[in-house]
Amino acid sequence: MVTPPVREQFLVISALGPNPMELATVLSRTCAEHRCAVDSTRLTRHGEYSALVLQVSGSWDALARMESAVPVLAKKHGLRTSVIRSAGVEHRPQSLPYVAYVSAVYRPDIISELCQFFYDHQVELESITSDTYLAPQTGGTMLNATLTVILPPNTQISWLRDQFLDFADALNLDALIEPWRPQTP
Repeated sequence: MVTPPVREQFLVISALGPNPMELATVLSRTCAEHRCAVDSTRLTRHGEYSALVLQVSGSWDALARMESAVPVLAKKHGLRTSVIRSAGVEHRPQSLPYVAYVSAVYRPDIISELCQFFYDHQVELESITSDTYLAPQTGGTMLNATLTVILPPNTQISWLRDQFLDFADALNLDALIEPWRPQTP
C-alpha cells in the first residue's frame, strides 16, 4: 500500500511590538525551544512599532506547541500577535520574477495605483516595500517603492514593460522594471 505524500505545513506568525530586538529574540528563541525552524522572516520598523513576520516549520506536535505558546508570549511581552497554519508556496517553474522600482513625489494613491496596475495585468505580487522621506533641496515628501512581482508564464515581457512605463509616465513616476536577481553577500 502506498501512502500519499505528507503535505508540509507551516505556521505564519505576525507580531507587533515596540522593541524590535525583543520581538525578534523572544519569538526566534521560542521557535528553537519548541523544536520549530524559522524558514523565513521579515522585520520592519513603522513609527514607534516594529512588525515581525515568521514562517515556521516543524512536526505537527511542535507546531501545535508553538501555536499555544504565542498567545502566552504576547501577553507576557505586550505584543500583538496572529498565528495561522499555512501550506508551503507552490513551486512555479515557469514563473518569471521581476522587480519594479518607483520613485516619485508622494501622493497617497500611488501604492494603490501600482497594485491595481499589476492586478489588472494578472501579475502576482510577491513583496512590496515603500518608504517616504523629505527631499534634501525642496523639503517635499518623496516616495520610494519596490515591488517584486511574478509574471505569468506566457507574458510578453516587452509589452508589459512598455505598459508599465506608459502607466508610470501618466502618473509622473520615475519607474523601472527589470528581472529579479538574487542578492549576493
